[in-house]
Amino acid sequence: MSLTTQAPVSPAYPREWRAIQWGILWLPFNPIMALLGLLFALFSLWKQAFRPLVATPMAKGFALLSVWLVLTTLMAEHKGEALLGLANFLPYFALFLAYRLVFRHFSQLRYLAWILSLSALVLVILGLGQIYGGWATPAWLSVLGTNLVAEGRPEGRMSSLLMYANLFSAHLLMVLPLSLGLLIDQWRFGQALSDKAHWRGLAGLGLICFAEIVALFLTDSRSAWGLTALILVAYALYLSWYRLVALIAGGAGLVLWSAFGPWGREPLRQIIPRYFWARLSDELYPDRYKTAFRSTQWDFALQMLSQRPLTGWGLRNFTPLYQAAMNVWLGHPHSLPLMLLAEIGIPGTLLFLGLVGSVLYQATRLCWRLGQRREHKHRQRLHLLLFAYLLAFGSVTLFNLFDVTLFDLRVNLLGWILLSAIAGVSQGPFPRPTHDDKLST
Repeated sequence: MSLTTQAPVSPAYPREWRAIQWGILWLPFNPIMALLGLLFALFSLWKQAFRPLVATPMAKGFALLSVWLVLTTLMAEHKGEALLGLANFLPYFALFLAYRLVFRHFSQLRYLAWILSLSALVLVILGLGQIYGGWATPAWLSVLGTNLVAEGRPEGRMSSLLMYANLFSAHLLMVLPLSLGLLIDQWRFGQALSDKAHWRGLAGLGLICFAEIVALFLTDSRSAWGLTALILVAYALYLSWYRLVALIAGGAGLVLWSAFGPWGREPLRQIIPRYFWARLSDELYPDRYKTAFRSTQWDFALQMLSQRPLTGWGLRNFTPLYQAAMNVWLGHPHSLPLMLLAEIGIPGTLLFLGLVGSVLYQATRLCWRLGQRREHKHRQRLHLLLFAYLLAFGSVTLFNLFDVTLFDLRVNLLGWILLSAIAGVSQGPFPRPTHDDKLST
């Protein structure tokens, strides 16, 4: 059987699984169409499985966190902003808890990775047309939620159909590890396919991965550049390609030295394109105001934390407080942990990180167990797939150390869906292989 031709089915919730597939397929292109499927699955799952869902320890933890967020809203400096901020958290908690019931087989994770990889290729093609061809969507499509801006947003940086270049880079950072995982899976375990199908799959996935890496560089996001290198290093270590690790580390070291080295920078700057070292050192945009620097924003967030360490100032309160102090509007402090500490306090932040961390801990343990007996081909494939998902979620998590993506519907939804998929296959007893999980020989 081909790895790519048959869609797996969740036996308990087939309608909801199909609705989620619909939503994920449409999500990058039109969030309104995507929500039709995603909301149907959400409400249907809660209607069918309300009691089992609320009885789980994870649900009780998120209920406690929800109560804490409501309390911080009642004590917020700007209560209206904090009330709006609840919409960036509470619906996603419900989605995460419900979708775990659907993702019970590794074959679903593989199929989801294919959907995201193929849609990412379309996004990259649109992004290239946006940057080099001046492509743009007509006004009526923009109203419906599909918005391609000529030359990118901001100008000169690829953003494709997303609102901003950094958001597009966050989306690609979640998809690239999945695409690379599929490529490695095809390379190592695709020999059972006919020769033509095997090489066609390798070529297609190789093209997708290459396109995603090129697009990540064209987003002009420094965080994305660094995390792309880390993703490649992680897979090189996974494959024991230590020479590639050394090559990537050496190349990254030379670029960093050309940007920040205390001596010997000028010879390197003659070799390395200015685009890289000038962007890293901020010499590419020398006219930025002090208030636009992350260091200024982080200092202000830490001042907010020092004044209200327990309850914080309330969700979305960084923006009005920063504007009042600096006379500049800024949507967030470019660091999710610092924003949470400043807005919901230390207890709420620790609870949030603890709940997400518990999911990743459980999945990491399963990934470790799958990797213990690498002589079994089936276990190797499951190990690789779960590793890819952990790397995908870990990439967007690290990205949020230097940015905040939860205000974007599409990126936030995809992040919680990935986490629910990781939790779904990791919870309960060890998942038994289904027919679609296996590669026929």
